[in-house]
Amino acid sequence: MATVETKDVRKHFGDVRAVDGVDLATKEGEFLVLLGPSGCGKTTLLRMIAGLEHPTAGEILIGGQVVNDLPPRARRIAMVFQSYALYPHMSVLKNIAFPLKAQGVPRAEIPRKVEWAAGLFGIQHLLQRKPRQLSGGERQRVALARAVVREPDVFLLDEPLSNLDAKLRASARDELQQFQRRLGTTTIYVTHDQIEAMGLGDRIAVMQGGRVRQIGTPAEVYDEPADTFVAGFLGSPPMNTVEASGVLLGFRPEHFLPKEAGESRGQPTVFLFRATRIEYLGADRLVYGVLEGRFGAPKVIARLPSTVTVPVDAGRVHDFVVGQADMKFFDMRTGLRTAPRPL
Repeated sequence: MATVETKDVRKHFGDVRAVDGVDLATKEGEFLVLLGPSGCGKTTLLRMIAGLEHPTAGEILIGGQVVNDLPPRARRIAMVFQSYALYPHMSVLKNIAFPLKAQGVPRAEIPRKVEWAAGLFGIQHLLQRKPRQLSGGERQRVALARAVVREPDVFLLDEPLSNLDAKLRASARDELQQFQRRLGTTTIYVTHDQIEAMGLGDRIAVMQGGRVRQIGTPAEVYDEPADTFVAGFLGSPPMNTVEASGVLLGFRPEHFLPKEAGESRGQPTVFLFRATRIEYLGADRLVYGVLEGRFGAPKVIARLPSTVTVPVDAGRVHDFVVGQADMKFFDMRTGLRTAPRPL
């Protein structure tokens, strides 16, 4: 195992600052997720850690050693790409064995290591097939086995599940996390999918504009967002934000409930909510509408679980509440979290 650290790492492509001063430090054996929208710099940062891009400035350390000038093969890392990058003319066995041959592993040891890696992912029965004969989930397992067989100090995963359908992606997340826990290898995982990030990561680094906006456990970045970007990027639907008393007031849709639904966390604030449209999703109801009264008619969304049976009708004004503990306050100019204040 090894730690990965970046110190004020930057990558400029002409006038474009793809990565703009990132400081990160993993823990040994940690599963760290880089989460953000397309173009936020997460893949560029991963490629610099892998040695596929050279930083414009800053230092990258793996296991405490500065690796800026080391080639990828000398960094003891293994990377799995979004495309899997399997060799189509080789069997699964030869795909998994290829990095061992490139490393000069003795020929007698290679079959044992291949069997071990294939066994981790349950693909022993596929060893004689070619990639074109495999499903998307099977190709993903082969790519992971090929990375694992080298027994690297660090795994770097660039959206490896994005080519799978939704059902297979859910099961692959579970398998991937269990595998990482068994091996205890430090892992950095890039994704734009907040569900993957929340489900896989020990910690999440939320990126935007080449910078890390917040890093913390899934609960920390979701429940205590550092700014309006994190608040709006995490959550489906995202956090509601409304102007109130010179600040932006934020509250999650699931914390915005009918007054009759029960007690809120802390002293509740009552809002006049005109429902305009209701979506029934089985486990939830999404209620779209606007706030009336002193807030200037902003659009907001409520997410009501099936356990909340209070009738809510489109076209009517209802009393909805948010508990004091579920309100977040943000500076109007900077978007950063600020101290609570009376409404």
